[in-house]
Amino acid sequence: MLKLYGFSLSNYYNKVKLALLEKDVPFEEVLVSFGSEGKQDKSPLGKVPYIETENGFLCESQAIVEYIEARWPTPALIPADPWQAAKVREVITYCDLHVELCARQLYSQAFFGGTLPEKFIERVKGDLIKNIAAFKQVAKFAPYAAGDTFTMADCAVYVSLPLAALASKLVCGEDLVAAAGIDWKGYVKLIEARPTAQKVAADRKADQARAASKAKA
Repeated sequence: MLKLYGFSLSNYYNKVKLALLEKDVPFEEVLVSFGSEGKQDKSPLGKVPYIETENGFLCESQAIVEYIEARWPTPALIPADPWQAAKVREVITYCDLHVELCARQLYSQAFFGGTLPEKFIERVKGDLIKNIAAFKQVAKFAPYAAGDTFTMADCAVYVSLPLAALASKLVCGEDLVAAAGIDWKGYVKLIEARPTAQKVAADRKADQARAASKAKA
């Protein structure tokens, strides 16, 4: 059975988990705590998620979901048409690399009690405004991220776009995703009508509660 390593507070872990649940692939979750050592032989940079298959270990969330799509093609999370498939991957790239990775620079202050220099925040804010506007041009939200069908793009956008919105609100004083005219809350509500997303959200919230309880102890 495929094993998924990581933890439910990781958006990229949840990106892979949602894809597996959508395809009804049997898998075992293996908890790997944040910052734990000893996983570099499985994930060279020590990042989660990574998976264990009969062929060995595989890391990087997009490589993993592409493997899942190829290994278990039904139900499809990528359109059969080459152009439409490329457009789905375009949305994923903009979300992961240009929105989430940019917003991630704010996470230390937004979520972990850190303090960032004001000039740094202003630079990231400017980049994020630009990148979210570009993302809005390639995403469809009609009603799903890449069009009228749930795709692999939704596995990425659902778990990452709300983080960018929340981080920008907490650090920059404004939800930059909503300010760009993206109704991300309505989109999340749409995705969470799916039992698979409900499972991902419930597990994430349970982990958040456990982490908060542990921090108070």
